[in-house]
Amino acid sequence: MAQVDFPNILPKEDRLGMVKSAPELLDHGNMAARKLALEIITRSITAIDSYALTKEAVKLSGHSLTVAGQHYDLTRVRHVYVVGAGKATMPMASALEEILGLRISKGQIVVKLGQLRPLRRIAVTESDHPLPSREGLEGAESIVRIANEAGEDDLVFCLVTGGASALLPFPVQGISLEDKRRTTEFLLRVGADVNEINCVRNHLSQIKGGKLAEKIHPARIINLVVVDEIDRKVWGPSAPDNTTFEDALDVLRRYGLWNKVPSSVRQYIKRGLRDQSLETLKDYDFAKFQIQNVILADNVSLCEGAEREARRLGLTPLILTTSLRGESSQVGAVLGRIALEIESFRRPARVPCAIIAGGETTVTLGPRHGEGGPSQELALAASREIRGSQNIVIAAIDTDGTDGPTSAAGGLVDGKTFDRISNAGIDPLRSLRLHDSYNALAASDDVIVTGSTGTNVMDLNLAIVTDSANLESFNGLGKDDGT
Repeated sequence: MAQVDFPNILPKEDRLGMVKSAPELLDHGNMAARKLALEIITRSITAIDSYALTKEAVKLSGHSLTVAGQHYDLTRVRHVYVVGAGKATMPMASALEEILGLRISKGQIVVKLGQLRPLRRIAVTESDHPLPSREGLEGAESIVRIANEAGEDDLVFCLVTGGASALLPFPVQGISLEDKRRTTEFLLRVGADVNEINCVRNHLSQIKGGKLAEKIHPARIINLVVVDEIDRKVWGPSAPDNTTFEDALDVLRRYGLWNKVPSSVRQYIKRGLRDQSLETLKDYDFAKFQIQNVILADNVSLCEGAEREARRLGLTPLILTTSLRGESSQVGAVLGRIALEIESFRRPARVPCAIIAGGETTVTLGPRHGEGGPSQELALAASREIRGSQNIVIAAIDTDGTDGPTSAAGGLVDGKTFDRISNAGIDPLRSLRLHDSYNALAASDDVIVTGSTGTNVMDLNLAIVTDSANLESFNGLGKDDGT
């Protein structure tokens, strides 16, 4: 079977090829520290691409299939099916086709718009993200047909990566796709985090919250998961959901949305509070299923990869957290102040250093807002704090390559970014207020553009703090050009 080409999944020797905007990012400001940041980003993301990790985890020798150390005798398997969804699922499905070839009887995955590649045994549907679409519903219906077809002698691979919840809408009877879309949009606008959004969506779905596993039963399930959640658990439609209808109600009330969401949503949640049979499946419900769970990558492995790369480059690495949460502008300001503390007092890390923080921040949108995403807003907010510094660079990137509804993956700023934006005729403070980080950073050539990266493990944030006296020790990385 021919190998599918994923141009953004790079060989390890390719240094900055993933970052399409590298030429613009490296022609101004603190160029040495900027290149250090891009080196760390590129190497750490490339090391956890979902295609390579799937090939590592799944091995076939004759009729013997080995998945993360567990063996399956394919002479005892009638059909192998592949289903899944998410922003890093396309490379995983490609890898499985290369490994299993004609042994795959049928498959269906749903990916984000622009990620489709031709596969021979697995059908691929593109859908909108983060708001659900008709195409996603059609893909979900196809997955349910496969699940219902699977029997006790069959094996079903479930591929789950970030974005799966939005890409697989299958609302319960009585709730329309438009009702589900409006509810999701309300939650996004108020800055609800991914766990809160998924809590609500799971309780409005026919397949989320473990219900897909119930439909696949009694076939055996192999969950291959790239974790895009802070708690590092196996998640998705074929995994347990230990939230409740009470939790979903609490989320909507906490954000003042209970009386704003469609009446069909309120009615179903009220019904679920009374009828336990409508609840999502919990850990104890999964005791009857035959499931192997394999986590291929998560934000911890990403941050640890960034730590190793920083050390290789001669920097002192410090992982602040792998569970970062909060409003992007506030988190950016805090990261900027930590970098200034290091620059001034050499604490809590020794210069030159790389401060690493992974997780997922959010943006609470007002009635008027511009273009941007959480990572770009974090970077823009940080640029305000480090304004005037000669030694600090801060990068923030969404690891799947798309930050919010933009073509950018994130932003890379230094002590001169704030003034470059102002000199371009844009008020950076107004851009922060209006959540227009993309246009502000684009005006200063500080937008990171990668395209699809082949993975998705939340966000990576870096603060590089150097000393102007030792920049030349980083061979070939350049100096501040004074602009």
